[in-house]
Amino acid sequence: MDVLKSDSPLIIYLDIKSPYAFVSVKPTLALERELGLTFDWRPYTLDIPSYLGSARKEKGAVVESSGRSPKIWNAIRYAYRDARRYAEMQGYMLKGTEKIWDSSVANMGILFVNLYFRDRIPAYLEAIYPPFWRRELDIEDIDVVKRCLEAAGVDSTGFDDFVSKDGKTMHDHILAHRFDAGMYGVPSYILDESVFFGREHLPYIRWALTGRRGMPPDVCNEVIS
Repeated sequence: MDVLKSDSPLIIYLDIKSPYAFVSVKPTLALERELGLTFDWRPYTLDIPSYLGSARKEKGAVVESSGRSPKIWNAIRYAYRDARRYAEMQGYMLKGTEKIWDSSVANMGILFVNLYFRDRIPAYLEAIYPPFWRRELDIEDIDVVKRCLEAAGVDSTGFDDFVSKDGKTMHDHILAHRFDAGMYGVPSYILDESVFFGREHLPYIRWALTGRRGMPPDVCNEVIS
């Protein structure tokens, strides 16, 4: 797998535990429907402690913290406020997580559906993203992820083997090559092997995918419900 190449016109990299990836899903799916195209949905599991430190909360209070200065805490709080605005505009609830989750199994679910049940991608993302951000899902539990797959109309038979074999190989390959490819966060969009970071680039991506007629749009994004 080449992390920058696909038979699809656009690759989208997501992480279930990213609030910014969460609020990008609905407008990206809307663009896919609008253009009648099939995008390539892939996982990018963030290593948050490596750049933001780590922390754990209980009932809203911080009980463990490592490597987080007051400035980092303020930046994290702002990031959640910012993402929460857009989630609420889309009709979703977004609660800050109480620990840094290992989202690799849930993210391998994206790969599994994209490869074998492509038409169920919207249903899987809807089955796993909103309840996770309502703090209703343990996405580290493979049985929980399998229930989300089944709720999305996906046959989860074979998912255990996928997670331990092919899925893990592909997932880890992406992580091993993401920085060399110029990807540093999610959502990342790959268009003609160029990286666009953030949902604000969707108007430009729409312009490019529809023939690049006229002047390209400035960075902006409509709220799509």
